[in-house]
Amino acid sequence: MSVLSVRDLEISFKLGGVWHPAVNGVSFDVERNETLCIVGESGCGKSITALSIMGLLTDAARIEGSIEFDGQNLLKVREKELEKLRGDKLAMIFQEPMTSLNPVLKIGLQIAEPLMFHKGLSQSTAWKQAKNLLDLVRIPDAATRLNQYPHQLSGGMRQRVMIAIGLACKPDVLIADEPTTALDVTIQAQVLALLNDIRKEQDLSIILITHDLGVVANVADRVAVMYAGELVELADVADLFERPSHPYTQALLSSIPRADRTDHLVPIRGQVPPIHCMPTGCRFSPRCDEVTNQCDAKPYLRGDTHLTRCWMRGGD
Repeated sequence: MSVLSVRDLEISFKLGGVWHPAVNGVSFDVERNETLCIVGESGCGKSITALSIMGLLTDAARIEGSIEFDGQNLLKVREKELEKLRGDKLAMIFQEPMTSLNPVLKIGLQIAEPLMFHKGLSQSTAWKQAKNLLDLVRIPDAATRLNQYPHQLSGGMRQRVMIAIGLACKPDVLIADEPTTALDVTIQAQVLALLNDIRKEQDLSIILITHDLGVVANVADRVAVMYAGELVELADVADLFERPSHPYTQALLSSIPRADRTDHLVPIRGQVPPIHCMPTGCRFSPRCDEVTNQCDAKPYLRGDTHLTRCWMRGGD
């Protein structure tokens, strides 16, 4: 059963008096108790897709389509109603905790705030719950940490605090935007394992945004690959790694360092085009080694459970 359904999402920005779509016709569902990873290079539209779900894009963005959650289209909901959902049923962990946490407020208060706002708890009760949440995310000596400030914690601990804040009100959907980018490999693995354990314990749905396919392989149930604002492939994680269909997905996988391949990396030539210079047909065609004349026409997603946006490859 889908807990969140995104349909024909288009996010545009005005440049030189003309609206240009940064996200174009993106559709996907998030099932209960699953982790959907959205993957792609920087500039592919992953983060602004997440921000649109949370209603956090500025007025400079024009948003069309629908984002169905809890029986309502979030794009039609008033700001006051969104404020009730954010941090309660919908929560988000941002990429850099040092800039997301308030540097002048103690950790305990920052965790307690959503509990007081959304659940109506007193400060003392919320403070006790904050300690329980720090225990949940496996921060040692939680009682002491509650009275500390963000700069007194390590990067891994700050990220765990962000997770605790996101989980405070037991949301239905947790969006994690590059939650392990600034962490070393050991701490990264611990944070990902923690998120996976909590997902199972709390029947939580997670949208994990990343450019790291190693992270995807470890935690995803399904994978949505984005390129230049479009969804180009959507499949179960095992299926995607065993038989990647879109040339962009294949290129991403070929560019990963592997222990069994010691010759050299295979880079993807070129770069993601800016939103005002998108190709009229397949957006990946200028970088694709398999391009044909047919690619001058815009491809559409094809397939049943394994979807691919490519004229040469039709999904399943």
